[in-house]
Amino acid sequence: MHFPDLLQDRLSQRLPGPDAQLVMSPRGRPRIDDLDNNPCREAGVLALLHASEGGPCVVLIERPGHLKKHAGQVAFPGGRREGEESRRDAALRETWEEIGVRPETIAPLGALTPLFVPPSGFCVYPFVGWIEALPPLRLEPGEVASAFSVPLARFVDGPRELVDMPRLSRQVPAFRHDEYVIWGATAMMLAELAAVAEPVLPRG
Repeated sequence: MHFPDLLQDRLSQRLPGPDAQLVMSPRGRPRIDDLDNNPCREAGVLALLHASEGGPCVVLIERPGHLKKHAGQVAFPGGRREGEESRRDAALRETWEEIGVRPETIAPLGALTPLFVPPSGFCVYPFVGWIEALPPLRLEPGEVASAFSVPLARFVDGPRELVDMPRLSRQVPAFRHDEYVIWGATAMMLAELAAVAEPVLPRG
């Protein structure tokens, strides 16, 4: 079977959830498992996977430094759910608006475990999608400073480290990729995605 089909099957089964996310959770971060009984604003984000010579990769974005929340942080494309749209449609719409990948070109594979993000007060619902060939990206400069792809195996095999976050006055677990530091909610969701994908991830 093709990797996307195998991953879709894995995502349809019981997810590792907060236990997998906890590996990359900053110390002292509140854990809220029951989001249905925790009224909050909702956002949908997309872990967009694509094929490459080095194996499946995931697309990440860097937020601009001028934003009031999450300035300069690495994230998945995504944003606030609007009106009556579904959470998944919000993730796909935001991906189109932020990096220019059309929703109809993305094959939905499933969803990861949602989590609460204290700094913004959002309940974030992460979805996973597949596109065989990533098209040239069109970045929305008000929302995205840069975009890049990382081999998914990096989050399975790569070192996880503690990095200093002066504004938090403590160290937090993070992944590094080139000059990017990936931490917080994005690192937590990537940890769960890696745990789900590891048994079916192609190896060179």
